[in-house]
Amino acid sequence: MGDPREPPEGAPDGGSGNEDEYRSVVFDESFVRAARIQELSARERLAGSFGRATRTRVRLGPLGTVPRQALALLLLILLAFAAAVYFGISAPNRQTARPEGSQLTVSLVALSPASAVRPVADPASPFAALPAGYGDGAIGLGTPAGAATEHFSRVEVTKALDTVQRYLVASSLAPAALVQGATADVRAFVTPGEQAQFDTSVSQPIDDRHHALTGWVVRFDPTQVALAADSVKVAGAMRIDEADSSTLQITTDHTFVYALKPAGAPSGAPVTLETVRRQLTFQFDRIDLASAQLRLVDSVLQAGPVPCSGSLAAFVQPVLAGPDGTAAPAPTAVDPGNHARPAWQVCAVLAGG
Repeated sequence: MGDPREPPEGAPDGGSGNEDEYRSVVFDESFVRAARIQELSARERLAGSFGRATRTRVRLGPLGTVPRQALALLLLILLAFAAAVYFGISAPNRQTARPEGSQLTVSLVALSPASAVRPVADPASPFAALPAGYGDGAIGLGTPAGAATEHFSRVEVTKALDTVQRYLVASSLAPAALVQGATADVRAFVTPGEQAQFDTSVSQPIDDRHHALTGWVVRFDPTQVALAADSVKVAGAMRIDEADSSTLQITTDHTFVYALKPAGAPSGAPVTLETVRRQLTFQFDRIDLASAQLRLVDSVLQAGPVPCSGSLAAFVQPVLAGPDGTAAPAPTAVDPGNHARPAWQVCAVLAGG
């Protein structure tokens, strides 16, 4: 009998009929998948692809093959991502990094009386002798109407002005801050980047141009001074500007006049007028505006009558008038060769004092 593996008509000429001789050319699955051509599917042939019987496949390393359309889509995605990264980095109006750490610079000027400090003529009307132009409390701040700047809308400017006004009320007019030692209401306006500096100024006030508490808030030592009148007289103005395209800047310049008497003194005790001028520079980015907080970047305080020898870092320390007046303290001599005394400490003579 013949070999059952042979075809009925017999083995081809020159062959044994045994398939062993063809095993060396059998294509395994990996070889087929790696082929660079592939026959079109029935759907592709019906769609009209008669001009070619095969389609080219592109190798993608050991992972197999990917159609050209997928590669093109991947390339477009990569280009879009690169463009987004580039324009995100180079955009001129992007939000800059928010400043942190010590930002406020403080300058304190003591105004020493040139002559004896005398009480007001009528303790019941302590401000009667003031010139025209002073208003009561917040009215005297002269807060302007908001107006749009080049990069900030009218609504944004109005919100900044409102925040500044409320800060000035809390830090210059409120009895809690003036004679009760409260600081929480003032701190609530301070942006997080400056709160650590503010806290150090409260706990360890020092005239180092950055940590004087009186740069943030007007206050008197409650063990020495009390308010003789509920109101405070104010005169001054505010100016709106831009520090840059993303920073709104408001500068305020106000003179505050306080009616003071010794702590614990009875009604009718001698009343002294204390004058404090505050020139402040505030800055806002849009995060500050949204949170109704501010950055106080510069503070100049002039106060008198005060002795030149005293420190203004923790409290404004007025020279209070006695019933018949108080002798003016002798001015402090300044030795420019004494480097133990800070060079920025300034004392001047109070006009009319």
